[in-house]
Amino acid sequence: MLLSFAEFLAGNNVLLRPVFTKQPGSVVFPVHPTETIREVVFSCEAQGHPPPFYRWKLNDSFIVPRSGSRYALTGGNLRISHLNKEEDVGIYQCLATNSFGTIVSREASLHIAYLENFKTQSRSPVRVREGQGVVLLCGPPPHSGELTFTWIFNEYPSFVMQDTRRFVSQKTGNLYIAMVEPSDVGNYTCVVTNTVTKSSIQGPPTPLVLRVDGVMGEYEPKIEIQLPDVIPVAKSSTVKLECFALGNPVPTISWRRVDGVAVGRKVDVNKASGVLEIPYFQQEDAGLYECVAENSKGRNSVKGKLSFYAPPHLIEEPRDAQKPIDDTLVWECKASAKPKSSYRWLKNGEPLDTMEDRVQVNNGVLTISSLKLADIGMYQCVAENKHGRVFTNTELRVIAVAPDFSQNMLKPQTLARQGGDVLIECRPKMSPHGMISWRKGKEALRESHRYGGNLRIANVTKMDVGLYTCVARNQFGVASSAGSLLVKETTIITSPAGHLDVTVGESIVLPCQVSHDPTLDLKFTWFFNEQLIHFGNHGGYFEKVGGRSAGDIMIRNIQLRHAGKYTCAVQTKVDSVSIATDVVVRGAPGPPVEFQVTEMTDSTASLSWGPGPDNHSPVLTHNIQARTTFSLGWQGVITVPELLGGKQLTATVIDLSPWVEYEFRVLATNAIGTGEPSKPSKKARTKDMPPKITPSRVNGGGGGRSELVITWEPVPEELQSGPGFGYVVAFRPQGAQGWMQAAVTSPDASRYIFKNESIAPFSPFHVKVGVYNNKGEGPFGPVATIYSAEEEPSRAPGRVRARSVSASEVEATWKALPWSNNRRRILGYEVRRERQETASVIRTMGNRTSVVIRGLEGSRTYFISLRAYNSAGVGPYCATVNVTTKKPPPSQAPVKIIWNTSNSKVILKWDHVRALENESEVTGYKVMYTQDRHSRPNVVETNTTSLELALPVNEDYVIQIKPFSEGGEGSSSRQITIPRIAGGTFFQYNGPFCLTIMIQNTV
Repeated sequence: MLLSFAEFLAGNNVLLRPVFTKQPGSVVFPVHPTETIREVVFSCEAQGHPPPFYRWKLNDSFIVPRSGSRYALTGGNLRISHLNKEEDVGIYQCLATNSFGTIVSREASLHIAYLENFKTQSRSPVRVREGQGVVLLCGPPPHSGELTFTWIFNEYPSFVMQDTRRFVSQKTGNLYIAMVEPSDVGNYTCVVTNTVTKSSIQGPPTPLVLRVDGVMGEYEPKIEIQLPDVIPVAKSSTVKLECFALGNPVPTISWRRVDGVAVGRKVDVNKASGVLEIPYFQQEDAGLYECVAENSKGRNSVKGKLSFYAPPHLIEEPRDAQKPIDDTLVWECKASAKPKSSYRWLKNGEPLDTMEDRVQVNNGVLTISSLKLADIGMYQCVAENKHGRVFTNTELRVIAVAPDFSQNMLKPQTLARQGGDVLIECRPKMSPHGMISWRKGKEALRESHRYGGNLRIANVTKMDVGLYTCVARNQFGVASSAGSLLVKETTIITSPAGHLDVTVGESIVLPCQVSHDPTLDLKFTWFFNEQLIHFGNHGGYFEKVGGRSAGDIMIRNIQLRHAGKYTCAVQTKVDSVSIATDVVVRGAPGPPVEFQVTEMTDSTASLSWGPGPDNHSPVLTHNIQARTTFSLGWQGVITVPELLGGKQLTATVIDLSPWVEYEFRVLATNAIGTGEPSKPSKKARTKDMPPKITPSRVNGGGGGRSELVITWEPVPEELQSGPGFGYVVAFRPQGAQGWMQAAVTSPDASRYIFKNESIAPFSPFHVKVGVYNNKGEGPFGPVATIYSAEEEPSRAPGRVRARSVSASEVEATWKALPWSNNRRRILGYEVRRERQETASVIRTMGNRTSVVIRGLEGSRTYFISLRAYNSAGVGPYCATVNVTTKKPPPSQAPVKIIWNTSNSKVILKWDHVRALENESEVTGYKVMYTQDRHSRPNVVETNTTSLELALPVNEDYVIQIKPFSEGGEGSSSRQITIPRIAGGTFFQYNGPFCLTIMIQNTV
């Protein structure tokens, strides 16, 4: 089980003042007419040691629980049985007491909510004229607790609905009818509900009768529900103001603030019922409000002031105090409240006696001078106004003891440096404060040596070494404590203060040599610009290199950020000294600042900048760079002047492309190197101008019948020189004088097609392509000769032949058509092969007259046809020829391969491969060998089943054997690895999974 800190202290017999952990809260009990026995329990619990005992007060009088009474105490809890609404209602407080004193809890109220029956059973009729206003009184019975009201019209559950003509006040319960109509005649019953007990009571019915002696004429509003002059409203509560008037015609109700301040958005105005509701009431909501009732006959108004109030809330509380006897106590208690709080003080639960002159209470501040032991106890500040009160809880202890050094003895040894000052502290515990004296050895010291009870010695020498005793006394006794003073040599730094000038990347040593008292240990500490250096951090730049009497440090690969003030601080138990060295680091310049573009033309940019840090080395030159969305990173540019000196802060960049967005930056260089670039300038665009660059690779040809197709390489965006870029395509038949022109408005266009039925096939044209933009036209490019669309071939190739090359290949040959005439060209041929329902096409390029068709099946008949093609299309097919492929090659691989090695020779033998019935006969074998499995093999053909290979010694070889026939190459044997030749070794390979090895000794 976990213990609280207070429980832990109590368990260890530590004395503790009482502190409330649970305080009583206010209670409202509902009582119904049928109930006679109720009980309530007020909780109260306090921690303390000794454990506190409890008492209770009701309306400032002590409750004395006795055997058989209705009051009982269980711990600190008060139990009240058989509640009596006359005797038990009131304000309760719990008091907790132990040896430290008494504290009083907050106040808790007990209210008993009830609702009795109406006294009368019938009411006289109320007679009114039509058009007259009327008020039907509810007259609620005796009750306690908040009530709500509704009215029944004639019989339940027909309730009166509120609108601009009818209103039920939740303050009085009365029903107000502004102007009676014939439909209002009937019986009205007031229903009262207690919101605490949830019980409801119906009053006697009140008949409303219409008089027959005439109709009421129109009259001005008469306000029946008046507002109090002042309505106090608690902070953060909700207030509702009611206002209703009788009148003919029915009056309208409106609200406003008299001070002219607009009604806040949170305020809810129910115009139908005349209720103003302000939720979460704050100080700014306070003020004078006016209800205005008006109709066509006049207006009336009433005013009421909402005043803001808040119960006290503590903002400053006194703390527990422990004071020596005869001292002065000052406690301040402060609370926020509206209206302001008044203050009083309790001691041990009773009003503090302020009759003595030494006890003063002034606006929450308690002052007790000349403290006595009798002042010990528990004190409570009570801050209160008419809306509530709060309590503090504070303990005062008064101490009276003889001098005592047990908790604060003098140091056994005090060290001082020769020539310095030393302070020997003497802080005994005693109350009241008494006298303190000092002696050295047995000799009393003069008063001038003392310093507020402590001993101060200036300009210490070896003569001051000795035993010093502090003697303290007051009226309760005398005590003393002693300690020795030792004098040590002064610590001196022998390294001179200095100034170092270094370059980035160098390594330097900062010295810190000292002379000191040999009996004292030294502690070296280094600071950089007043900040402690943590060795091992800082990226490994700093390293200690000194010995016992030296604190030297090394800075490796020094950087610009390491420039500054370095301080070596040396400390011993008696003194401390320090020395500073200023380090200047020279490096490449920092980035120039305030870089900007001041002016742009179509091909130049004027730039300016400010000097950046030169890092202790003068800037020698500047360099300008630029980039665009089209460039690969930053590029150097040409400037005027061409060489930018170190003091040059302006430049003009030339030879820029028109209508391109540029960014610029500048870099500075000194004797150390080139520094970081400036921030890029804002993007700036050069001005536009007519384009100068024409398209490249002007070409064309092809297309459909009667078309002239012209193509070109589009001009890149960065060379278009302005918006609205496009192309002007000019063309004419070869030999003609005038040019035809067409505009192509898309800057990304790369072709133009001119179609005219008069264009002869494959006729030459002169073509040139120019450029333009919104600024004007640019030049034309060089003239190129292209041809109009040609006609597709009109004839088929002749002398088509086909022959079988192998089981998977067929060669087709033909006689070529003339390559070109004045109407068409031949670009190549399409070869079509068919078998059953499948077909495929091979296209050749140029003036070829044969092609090998591969990937065929053995012993199959294929149908071959050809046609020519060009850019206009394809010509007619020739007559189909057929061809049958050869039988497939043998499917069996060579087996029973035997090999042996002798000197540098390998002799291979294998069984003959026999072809199956549907396969072509074996006509020979291919032996492939290589030094590894991945390089291209050497091939040797033989028409026998043996082969002798001359191979170099000391090499491994991989060998495969495959048969071939007129149908092609057959299946290959598995790879056989022959190790380095080293004697007579025989191997027999019997098949895919059997290898017989025979070893022959040559000894």
